[in-house]
Amino acid sequence: MPLSLQLRGYQRQAVNNWFTNNGRGTLKMATGSGKTITALAIAWELYKQINLQVLLVVCPYRHLVTQWARECEKFNLQPILAFENLRSWQSQLSTQLYNLRSGSQRFLTIITTNSTLIGDGFQSQLKYFPEKTLIIGDEAHNLGAPRLEESLPRRVGLRLALSATPERYFDEGGTQSLFDYFGPVLQPEFTLRDAITQGALVHYLYYPIPVELTETESRAYAKLTEKIGRALVYRERDNVALGDDNHEDLKALLMQRARLIGAAENKLNALRELMTTRRETTHTLFYCSDGSQEVGQRSSLRQLKAVAKILGVDLGYKVSTYTAQTTLEEREILRRQFESGELQGLVAIRCLDEGVDIPAIQTAVILASSGNPRQFIQRRGRVLRPSPGKERATIFDMIVLPPDLDRNTLEVERNLLRKELLRFVEFADLADNAGEARMKLWNLQKRYGLLDI
Repeated sequence: MPLSLQLRGYQRQAVNNWFTNNGRGTLKMATGSGKTITALAIAWELYKQINLQVLLVVCPYRHLVTQWARECEKFNLQPILAFENLRSWQSQLSTQLYNLRSGSQRFLTIITTNSTLIGDGFQSQLKYFPEKTLIIGDEAHNLGAPRLEESLPRRVGLRLALSATPERYFDEGGTQSLFDYFGPVLQPEFTLRDAITQGALVHYLYYPIPVELTETESRAYAKLTEKIGRALVYRERDNVALGDDNHEDLKALLMQRARLIGAAENKLNALRELMTTRRETTHTLFYCSDGSQEVGQRSSLRQLKAVAKILGVDLGYKVSTYTAQTTLEEREILRRQFESGELQGLVAIRCLDEGVDIPAIQTAVILASSGNPRQFIQRRGRVLRPSPGKERATIFDMIVLPPDLDRNTLEVERNLLRKELLRFVEFADLADNAGEARMKLWNLQKRYGLLDI
């Protein structure tokens, strides 16, 4: 353990509860609450108690591998980073596993990505991992996907999952198989409120920005909502199991509608209006429409380019884009430029959602969020990480106002909107300007008869 490291009370409790649960469990802790450090403290305890031999960390993205490596080095570990080029790590791993068995090496740390884990090169090595191995699944909700879940090593008995949001969106089966493998959510759950109260995350100001749909978008929105209503009726009437084809149809419709909301044209006007008065500000992150679905890729990139043009060309705001195509080297350069203020802003798609550490972000402008609560939670936690000189964060959240709908469709809309609004309201309530933020949302609640939230 690094001498400078003092675990917080909730982190110590999480470590104790994992041991009490016989070396299995899921830590559900808010972004920025120190899940990585808690996990490494568990590994350290295991090393002391049972001479743990292997620490295997599985992450969804390459940038998280390098982040974990930085944290591991603080614990005096020299991890093998197993991703991309097979030749560069496979022989290293074979050699070190052999050294462990022969007793010439005491400990091995390996950090890999989900995509490397499922490959033959990695799977062929798993049978040589000793009994005293701990597997840590970072952003573990991803590991509930069937192909990944099947690739998790069954011979490894010590298991720890980390996620602010372990429940998989619209996938009860995947959530259950995740808990079956890693173990249940352990207490204490550490919420956003807890994280702010205890100083793990900073306070913030929250400004919802209502955005109306254009006429064309409104018509498309009404049609999709009508279809979603029919799909929901079908599911309830026939008690359709999750994973059924029609359930997939519902999922596709919800995604289509989320994309329509995400790329709403008037968001660009709202952005221009907002940033015209903020040209001198720095450390601002702009979240654009997702782009995770192939069909939505073009429209998402269109929004990204339009945002970059408005900011960089029209307003003279120094920005750079940050996407899945941005190489690790470029990301590191952008991070440094952003932290120093040389770059005023980053325009990002989804890849900044999970685990990326840029605590210098002081302001976020959220142009698009999917209906997935995980994205909502990840993004807000990302902005609230503490950083030297950062006393408070500011979040501008563009909320698309649904159009006027007929009576039947309105009922469907109310049910869908209720879930969305619950999150916005919860976030408004935790803000330093809660009263002002709630008033902005109140008009939307009133319009849809949702004042009970």
